[in-house]
Parts: sequence; C-alpha cells; structure tokens
Amino acid sequence: MLDMLAAATGDVIYWRDLGLSPGLDLGFFELKYYSLAYLLGIIFAYWQVSKMLKQPGAPMAQVHADDLFFYCTLGIIIGGRLGYAMFYDTSLWTTFEEDSFVSWRLLRLWDGGMSFHGGLAGVVAAIAWVCWRGGLPFLRVCDYVAVPVGVGMLLGRLANFINGELWGRVAGPDVPWAMVFPGGGDVARHPSQLYQAFGEGLVVLVVMMSLFWLTNARFRKGLLVGVFTVLISLARFVNEFFRQPDAQLTEFAERTGLSMGQWLTIPLLLLGLGLIAWSLTRPAIGSKIAPHKSEAEAS
Repeated sequence: MLDMLAAATGDVIYWRDLGLSPGLDLGFFELKYYSLAYLLGIIFAYWQVSKMLKQPGAPMAQVHADDLFFYCTLGIIIGGRLGYAMFYDTSLWTTFEEDSFVSWRLLRLWDGGMSFHGGLAGVVAAIAWVCWRGGLPFLRVCDYVAVPVGVGMLLGRLANFINGELWGRVAGPDVPWAMVFPGGGDVARHPSQLYQAFGEGLVVLVVMMSLFWLTNARFRKGLLVGVFTVLISLARFVNEFFRQPDAQLTEFAERTGLSMGQWLTIPLLLLGLGLIAWSLTRPAIGSKIAPHKSEAEAS
C-alpha cells in the first residue's frame, strides 16, 4: 500500500499526510490506540487460550487461565515499564519532583516507554507464580501462553506506526515506501514499525497458531515456547537494523555495533534454540490424557 502511495505521489511520503491520529475521540476522553492494542491483545490471548484448553492434553484448567491472565497483565505493565527504565532510560529512576521521594516519571505510563524484554520477564514471573500456586507444569503452560502472543505484538507495532513513533533509520533512495516522521527530521526513514508488525507479529502468530492447531507440537514439552522464542528473537534482531535506536542509546549502538534490543535478544535466541533441541530429544506426552481433560486434572 505504501509503495503504491509513493508511486502515485511521485515524491517522498510524509507521515502527517496519512491523516492518522493517536486515538479515538470519545468526547469525554481519548482512547489511545496503544492502550487499545494492549487491551485487544490480552482479550484475544485469553479467548484463544480458553479454546486451546478444551483440546486434549491441556496443562491447566480454565480457572488457572483466569488467574494467569490477571497476573500476566500485571507482569506486562510492571515488567515492561521497569525493563524500559533499566535498559533504555535510567533517568526514570532518578527524576524526582520537589519534596518527593518517588520518581513520578517512572509511574507515568501514559508518557510512553515500555520494554518488550521487560514485559516478557514480567509474564514469565507471572506464569511461574501461578504454576507454583496451582502445581502446574511451568514449561507446558508457557507453551500455551506463547501461541497467541503474536496478536499483541502485531497490534502494538501498528499502534506505534499510527502514533508516528519508534520510526526507523534513514532510508536510501531505493526504498520508495520510506517516509518522513514527526521528530525524525526532514529525511525519509524506514517505517520499521510496519516491519516489526509483520515479523514479530503476523509471522509469529501464523506459525504458532499453525503449529498448535495443525500439528502435534503441543504434546512436546517446551517446543512451542522454544519456537516462539526463536521466531521473536530473529525478527527483533533483524528489524533492529532498520529501527532508529532511542536517542539516549544511539552512541551505545554506534560503539558496540548492535542496538540494546539486539544485545538483549541474543541470549533469548540461544535459550529458544536450546529449548527446541531439548524438547525434540524428549518423548512426546502422547494421547493417554482423555479428551477435554486437562493434564492438571489427569495427574
């Protein structure tokens, strides 16, 4: 679509000419698309996991899923924000207002600034907590949670594009869909948000849903979450070559040769490959679990 728009105008694309707005004006308040992306992603994941639990071999019951998504929502928000403050903007920890012992900037989620890796850590912590409380198999629960995550990534990156934020690096003249973003100077840049929406969102979603619904991958402990980790890591690593690093980390990327996101992704990639290798050497769970009965109920 962007290629066709560029060809039609015969000139560089300006993001402002697309007529996008950051949210829906409901009169009494504006619903931000980024918030809506989080909400719809979580709702879809809950709906999809609930359907998956009705299939043979599920590692938990619906009551566990209810608890899981409550704590995962907290994990995404808290982990994502703390991860951003830890790896991308440490000033959030130290910016205090007068007569305050709390860095209120850290709590101002509406100002933006969320880390994928931090959110991932928060979700893993939430899964571990629910599994410990309910006596559930941790890796098997991770397998199920990993399947619908691509929707949240897809919607989140599309929201970034609609907001005109997290734009890409300067593009060459051979990229007809490059565009000028607000705050990005008068140079045409890669719409890296769309690259990420495709690689980290759509591709991950299609592969994971296909593996669950069209194969027996769910009967191999750790395989689904291993494939997810590899896919998301590879997509993130490649896309970071087109994404402009955060202003405070530009010098770091130039000095080390890789962005912060890429450095954080390398151990995830190794972990995913290790999980896949480990899973494929283990016997499949099999079909001894009765249909529509969860693994937790069968044990």
